[in-house]
Amino acid sequence: MKTIGLIGGMSWESTVIYYQLLNRMAREALGGLHSAQILIWSFDFGEIETLQAAGDWEQATEKMTEAARNIEKGGADCVLICTNTMHKMAEEVQSAVHIPLIHIADTTALALKKAQVQHPLLLATRYTMEQDFYKGRLNERHGITARIPDDAGRTLVHDVIYDELCQGVISPTSKAGYLEVVDRGQKSGADSVIFGCTEVGLLVSADDFEIPAFDTTALHARAAMDFALS
Repeated sequence: MKTIGLIGGMSWESTVIYYQLLNRMAREALGGLHSAQILIWSFDFGEIETLQAAGDWEQATEKMTEAARNIEKGGADCVLICTNTMHKMAEEVQSAVHIPLIHIADTTALALKKAQVQHPLLLATRYTMEQDFYKGRLNERHGITARIPDDAGRTLVHDVIYDELCQGVISPTSKAGYLEVVDRGQKSGADSVIFGCTEVGLLVSADDFEIPAFDTTALHARAAMDFALS
């Protein structure tokens, strides 16, 4: 089995899910007492969030590339950025190491294409929804045109991620708000939903929606395990 390198802690609430999923997948594939070989570099998310809010993406990139180099030095055979937002600097991270970076947007796009949907509603941080590093990759590399909620919806989705989900708070009121955002998106032409923040699956699941829903955390972990077992 190859060793999977995780750049996590952004937030640790979702990094825990990666760890659980990967180990369960290894056990399901190999049986017995098998588990995944994983290296984790876990950030203090308070420091990262401060850089995000300040728009200091240059320093954030330096931290991410350093983490990737440390993962590689530790013996990892691949690296995953365990957050959609910090794929903003995915190209710089990949350039900093010799091992492959498994990109979360690419793994999500494969699932979308398999399901034959092309206009997903993207639920994510405001950075991911409003900037082009994620939507642009989906469109340019995969021909998928992601849609985003209206301004009020983007504010709700973003605030719930940072003020609640990243802090372990699961609110029925916030879930109802997310369902309403998706309902409006569906009425505007969205044919599916992307859980474009690795914490969104803590609040909602595919069973909550009439249209197909794609959990980027689960898809990313599956791609990593497929790589590890190849």
